[in-house]
Amino acid sequence: MAEEEELSGNKADIDARFTELYKTHLRDVYSYSYYRVGNHHDAEDLTEQTFLQAYRHFERALREANGRPLRPWLIRIAHNLAANFYRDRSRKPESGIEDADMISAPHTTESLVEGREQLKSILDGVQQLPDDRREALIMRFALGMDNREIARALGRTDGATKVLLHRAIRQLEGLVSEPAPQPEEALQ
Repeated sequence: MAEEEELSGNKADIDARFTELYKTHLRDVYSYSYYRVGNHHDAEDLTEQTFLQAYRHFERALREANGRPLRPWLIRIAHNLAANFYRDRSRKPESGIEDADMISAPHTTESLVEGREQLKSILDGVQQLPDDRREALIMRFALGMDNREIARALGRTDGATKVLLHRAIRQLEGLVSEPAPQPEEALQ
């Protein structure tokens, strides 16, 4: 009870704590948003909306966190805003980022081309995953969140999150390893 009074009574302290939260997690929220929407402009908008919404509910989040980190809470807000973004976008379709031309000329180095092809294959595979699996992989590998943080962000148990990540990785491996038909195989 004294902590609640302390939080609600000292706006300067709350603002300072939120500023620290913002500085600490801005990169994570932006990265998550970027991986979800695929372009910098929309990711910046989602990041801004995430922190605006977080600020509105910051005092309550502090009370309910009981000392736990608030990063999963922020990612959950970003997750919900990204879902709203996609729902709204489906009502007003636009051309996807895949339709855009390459900005820079590709390098001629064979290993660089192979690396880009592998990365494109992986990113294409991630886009084919169901939403919950895609979300879990982004949180785990792009943001470096641990299973407990992912579980909190997705509103799942730790065990269910572990299974979700395992299945996502297995499915992605299957999607990426599916060989393209070779001309020699087609002739036989």
